Amino acid sequence: MSSAREVLQQYWGYDAFRELQEPIIATVLKGADCIALLPTGGGKSLCYQVPALLMEGLTLVVSPLISLMQDQVQRLQEQGINAAYLHSGLSAQQVQGILAEAEKGTLKLLYVSPERLQNRLFRQALPYLKIALIAVDEAHCISQWGHDFRPEYLQIKTLREEGRQIPILALTASATHKVLADIQQQLGISTAAVFRKSFARPNIHYTIHYTENKLQDTVNFFRHNEHCAIIYCRSRRRTQEMSALLQQNGIQAAAFHAGLPREQRHAVQQAWMQNELQVMVATTAFGMGIDKPDVRTVLHLESPENLEAYYQETGRAGRDGQPSRAILLYGNYDLQRLGESVEQHFPPEDYLRRIYQYVCDFLQIPTGTELDDYYEFDLETFLKNFRLESVPATHALRLLAQEGLWSLNDAVFRPAQIQVTASRNTLDQVQEQYPRLSVVITGMLRLYTGIFHYPVPVNVFGLARKLQLKKDDLETMLLQLHAMNLIEFKPAHSGPMIHVHHYRVPSRDLIIDHKRIARLRENEKFRTESMTAFLQNRDTCVNRMLLAYFDETAPEWCGHCYICAKRSAPAEPKASLEQRIVQLLETHESLSLQELLHAMNPSDTTATIECIRQMTESGLIITDGLGNITLPGRS
Repeated sequence: MSSAREVLQQYWGYDAFRELQEPIIATVLKGADCIALLPTGGGKSLCYQVPALLMEGLTLVVSPLISLMQDQVQRLQEQGINAAYLHSGLSAQQVQGILAEAEKGTLKLLYVSPERLQNRLFRQALPYLKIALIAVDEAHCISQWGHDFRPEYLQIKTLREEGRQIPILALTASATHKVLADIQQQLGISTAAVFRKSFARPNIHYTIHYTENKLQDTVNFFRHNEHCAIIYCRSRRRTQEMSALLQQNGIQAAAFHAGLPREQRHAVQQAWMQNELQVMVATTAFGMGIDKPDVRTVLHLESPENLEAYYQETGRAGRDGQPSRAILLYGNYDLQRLGESVEQHFPPEDYLRRIYQYVCDFLQIPTGTELDDYYEFDLETFLKNFRLESVPATHALRLLAQEGLWSLNDAVFRPAQIQVTASRNTLDQVQEQYPRLSVVITGMLRLYTGIFHYPVPVNVFGLARKLQLKKDDLETMLLQLHAMNLIEFKPAHSGPMIHVHHYRVPSRDLIIDHKRIARLRENEKFRTESMTAFLQNRDTCVNRMLLAYFDETAPEWCGHCYICAKRSAPAEPKASLEQRIVQLLETHESLSLQELLHAMNPSDTTATIECIRQMTESGLIITDGLGNITLPGRS
């Protein structure tokens, strides 16, 4: 049998493992339960991919992110490794085909979304699958104390309740001691070997910067830094605004978010991976599972909700170990948003019931329906239709998902699907009456077997080419056949989906676990307060604060975060700051706060802001209604 290092060399081209990968793999190969706490970029996926090629049987990988599953399976297939995934974008026929492969033993790795574990087809196939290992990615999702709790993860332990003692490997990039204990309990692996790599990232230089003009500060930074970077934004609209502004200033940048067409997302990502683009301006899901080692800067345009998210996202910089920067820009709005966060995350009960009713109305689900189905779910349309504010509605949707009512999936691609619902005689009559449609009907029946019995995935562009039609014309004819009740046609979909797996009840009868929500609320309050303290910190080393949050001790000073840099630099006396501010205002007559800060030493930003406040209170300078700062007596 090949050794782990031989497999590593053969398929990945590496001569040696990273820290802790080898002992984790050795533990897994012994058939023992294992928990791996490895920071972002620590190589978690290899910890189950290498054993999968050395073990007899199937490695089942439970992962919550469909886009990540797709990327990993594609890479494995390109390496000649037989892998597949099951998610909501696949037809029943495709699922059956993949499960048949798994039953025959031809698959080495099968990736599944957590809600798939309760799917009827999957449960029927489960006794016939020779599962050698269950790998639980993003394992913190199983903990109610984690920052992304998913109730579907609680079903993982049922895989071992079938009577088979399958070893479990749980992996996560961020977990406190409390979350770790919960992972062990919920997965039933209390005796698992725990491998924990230090969360310290000595090559990342952290900067937390207060600013009233984030966009201009970002442009100024990238004018003088031409390396590869990611800018994280909290909204799709913000990614578009920021990328457009960078482009206007001659900086190669592009936006990336789930609302873009699939082909555009792929093209943008490839251009960035190949360094044809300098800056990727993206929502926070971007970067998970993407192995790009030379990202030199991760810049947050707004504060993340919690330190777990901040730590994971900044970890996408400097994976090659070279010096890199993590910059977080924040203003008063960020502090206000964090202060209101708990109330926004946990809306009142009547609001939750109303959102439940709206979702059922939006999806047209009648009362009494027992569901286990997937629906396209465009959030923006949903919010617009019911005139809802984005923030509370989004959190209500997630809270109800945690109640087990549905699962919200990230952007997935589902090809067009066609099923013939009319009889053959009816089709023959239609072909005689509508010669133009006859070409399409004949082509479908000839090319797709089983089209009378189940939805068949169809490449509309490829079908149009075979029928010598334009793609738009073919889609029009398919929609016409659908309107005539001859076929069931679902156009290709690229975007978020919702998996509803709950008996539809009147909203007033909905059972809500208030005790569980109260616990989550307290936990959210702690995380929000920790993030706020992190932003307002003025004297504690950033690395020390981050490591303390994850229950790890650290030296008092790291020597390279902005606090340590400020500590080692000689501070400018307050009198000197006042003098410099007065000189600038005498020269320029009036300056905005942002202009004034740019003219000062960047390392003294915090002291400068405090000095301006004190000078304003004492009347040494004044601020007009437009925010311009001047000396008294000048206008």
